[in-house]
Amino acid sequence: MNNHPYRINVGFLINAPVGTYRDFELSESSMELADDLHADEIHCTVRASRVQQGILATADCSAKTELECTRCLEPFETSLNAHFEELFSFHGLRENQEAEQYLPENGYMDLGEIIREYLVMEVPYAPVCRQDCKGLCPVCGKNLNLEPHNHTEEE
Repeated sequence: MNNHPYRINVGFLINAPVGTYRDFELSESSMELADDLHADEIHCTVRASRVQQGILATADCSAKTELECTRCLEPFETSLNAHFEELFSFHGLRENQEAEQYLPENGYMDLGEIIREYLVMEVPYAPVCRQDCKGLCPVCGKNLNLEPHNHTEEE
């Protein structure tokens, strides 16, 4: 397993003319998104473009994760898709004093933490296994998707 699967070398773009770009394909089998959440089959297509202020990383990422349905409490697999643009500014430019990301002097951008953050933002707040999920019976707690039933008033 690669120790830095999301690190790309963009050093050659530092002295390239504005508008020069290169595409990168990044893949990894799994990534820890949070303490109790991980993603599998991560794939990202990244375009690193030389712009006036630095290197602009534009990415489309996809991953699979397992969540718990908030209606029926059953686990289910879902896809996460994230798109982002992040500017890695050159050090020493006056107009970049408040930049969030800086291009390391060695020319290697590590996108791992950024990818993780954008994938986490794609996790639904209240995930459901399917739109027509019936949830749990409020009387007995059985999964109504598996065992549709009615209760009598006496129960």
